[in-house]
Amino acid sequence: MAGVFCLGIATLDYVYSVETMPTRGEKYRSRGLAVVGGGCAGNASVAIARLGGACWLATRLADDLTGDQIVADLESEGVDTAFARRVAGLSSPVSAVIVDAEGERMVISHSDPAMPEDVAWLPRNLPEGVGAVLADTRWGEGALAALKLARAASVPGVLDGDRRPPHPDLVGTASHVAFSQQALREISGEEDPRAGLAKVAAGVPTWLAVTLGKDGVLFVEDGEVRHSPAFVVETVDTLGAGDVWHGAFALALAEGQAEPAAIHFASAAAAIKCTRFGGRSGAPKRDEVERFLAQAAC
Repeated sequence: MAGVFCLGIATLDYVYSVETMPTRGEKYRSRGLAVVGGGCAGNASVAIARLGGACWLATRLADDLTGDQIVADLESEGVDTAFARRVAGLSSPVSAVIVDAEGERMVISHSDPAMPEDVAWLPRNLPEGVGAVLADTRWGEGALAALKLARAASVPGVLDGDRRPPHPDLVGTASHVAFSQQALREISGEEDPRAGLAKVAAGVPTWLAVTLGKDGVLFVEDGEVRHSPAFVVETVDTLGAGDVWHGAFALALAEGQAEPAAIHFASAAAAIKCTRFGGRSGAPKRDEVERFLAQAAC
């Protein structure tokens, strides 16, 4: 069984389904509610576990009831939480998420600014069985430490670049970076994602990509920007789709898949998630992705 060591944020999400996004300061009624675990690394770790991979999650939480619920949910999914640090006197990350009838979402989140930044408690070596590392951008020093562990172990180190990396060495230390369109635009200064990706790729040896939702994925291969199309599905909820993509991509690399195949696999997992309401509760299992890919090939 391939394994992925994840590092980053894990939250508790309150996901509300509405017909249209609120536009005024008044009361609105939700037509559905899901209380689920969330966060970039938290969602990715659950996606990996559901896809049949072993997964360890290093994350920072408070020693509170919300943290208890986050850990319990992760463990129920088969994620190893031995590296979840619990800090007394603070509050664990939470989010309120509004999802409209088109599947688009608005996220209001809170992370305690007093959460310690030190990395001394992280492992000095990766757990046995880890074939890749995945880190998000919510804790720059921690992400850098995790990616350095990947380099030391000669395994892929994937950075989920959904936000502008907070540490200048993150992109160069990672072996693979998949940006969001917004983060790539902020880093490159280019509105066109093709131009932005080419510009960033010229300065680093790292394998680079940018995820574009329904417009697929652009990635650099042999010095050229290539395109992998998205699967066409009826979108219900996009919350967590990017996190599922990154988790599936990292797992595929840990399994030895080449990047184009890993993108194809990850895009299928993310597409299935988009057809289901409730954030990461819609993350698919391995057999679902395999059936989806088989049907798409027909």
